[in-house]
Amino acid sequence: MSLKKLNLIVILAVLISSATFCFAQNEVTNDETELIDIMHSISSHKLYDYIAELSDDKFEGRLTGTEGYDLAAEWLAEKFISLGVTASGENGSFFQYFDIPYTLVFPGSEVFLHIPYKKSFIKKYYQYFDEFIPGSTSGSGQVTAEVIYAGYGITAPELGYDEYKGIDVEGKIVLLEREVPLAPEDDPELFKKWRPYSFHQYKLENAVKHGAVGMLYNYGPIANPNNAYVENFVYSHVGDTVVADLFQGTGKTHAEVIEKIKETLKPASFSTKKIVTIKNLTEYFADGRGANVIGIIEGIDPELKNEVIMIGSHLDHLGRCYEIIPGANDNASAVAVTLGIAEAINKLKVGLKRSVMFISFGAEEQSIVGSKYYLEHPIVPLEKTLCLINMDGVGCGDKLTALAAKNHPALWNFIEEANQNYVHRKIRPTDWLNIARPRLDAARFGWAGVPLVSFSAYGAPSHYHTPDDNIKHITPEILEDLTQILFLAIVDIANQDSVDFR
Repeated sequence: MSLKKLNLIVILAVLISSATFCFAQNEVTNDETELIDIMHSISSHKLYDYIAELSDDKFEGRLTGTEGYDLAAEWLAEKFISLGVTASGENGSFFQYFDIPYTLVFPGSEVFLHIPYKKSFIKKYYQYFDEFIPGSTSGSGQVTAEVIYAGYGITAPELGYDEYKGIDVEGKIVLLEREVPLAPEDDPELFKKWRPYSFHQYKLENAVKHGAVGMLYNYGPIANPNNAYVENFVYSHVGDTVVADLFQGTGKTHAEVIEKIKETLKPASFSTKKIVTIKNLTEYFADGRGANVIGIIEGIDPELKNEVIMIGSHLDHLGRCYEIIPGANDNASAVAVTLGIAEAINKLKVGLKRSVMFISFGAEEQSIVGSKYYLEHPIVPLEKTLCLINMDGVGCGDKLTALAAKNHPALWNFIEEANQNYVHRKIRPTDWLNIARPRLDAARFGWAGVPLVSFSAYGAPSHYHTPDDNIKHITPEILEDLTQILFLAIVDIANQDSVDFR
């Protein structure tokens, strides 16, 4: 469907919504029997079908900036229209646009070890995607060089810590760890000093600064487009098999080296004396454009409708790396629940007092850019945003985690009550320090002072950031239960005479 035709449909939907509002504005209560009937009408089959659609190959993994993502965004906008959700993006559309560079990764990527044999070498090729995955923002090319283990890749003079001191990585490949050698909960104040060095972008750019020509990143191996792009700098993600081979014969084990670094907070860099080839075929697009998809079901109370309950998910995933990575659980599952909630609210005979915003962020996988852009350009003032109920990876397992629920007990009480009274799904509420690098859209909203709870599912393999994150691993029942719980909680929150989660 063309954007022109879609905008015509949006205008028609606005007119219908306005007529409905005029009819219902004097009514302010919802019948409990009706709520329970609507709750039971929420169908796991329909939610499953939404995920199947979004993880279809035609969307090519929904990497923000690509044509596949744009098609998915248009599909979601059409669904919103059919469910009575009013467009709330730019220029009367559902879309809030922002710039986002992106990289495409093509078949032909390789990682192999050169094993000395007599006067030559034997090549040990590592298996995609169990043993390596190309870097999602890698430059294009091939490098063959000695591998230097440089720990976490950190140069921090103010901390008396430099993992490049005393080693020469010029023209070589570095093997690096993700994160930093201490956790936020170990010592929050000390961690804050280390936090800038936990970013993937920092590690890659610091390796380039020191003259490295390639990087093996001990991360998964999973795909991840949350990194910097440096032309001709080639890198791949590797796992235990590759790391063990590189440590073999050095007199060290990886586990012992990591333990020592964490205990002493002192570098332990060294040359592995191993030769590795990294080959990636990629294409970089500096002028990519993405969008958040935003719609609202407006409240019927003349005053309270200005207060908004935000339902958040991210629409994007990883695209191709180099196979399509469908992103069924991450995060088509949450978009499906978002649509389920919208459909349930749309069935109410009487509207809600407060408004409900449905927002599916772009570029969550690319440094959480979409939610950052929204917070810089909010559609509804943040002081009028009562809360964010976020979802990320809610489709695999039989249990739920409610991140930050203990940080915002007044908000959590509504959700917990809906679950205990009607659904009885196991939910684990947690505290959240939220001082590490942002991994969720919810992190940025927390920093902005918006009360929140962020849901994920657990209890089954999720196949995180690999081509196996597909529809076969989805648990439909957990989707249905979460949709029911959130529908009931949202109705309760929206119809309170007064509520303040801050």
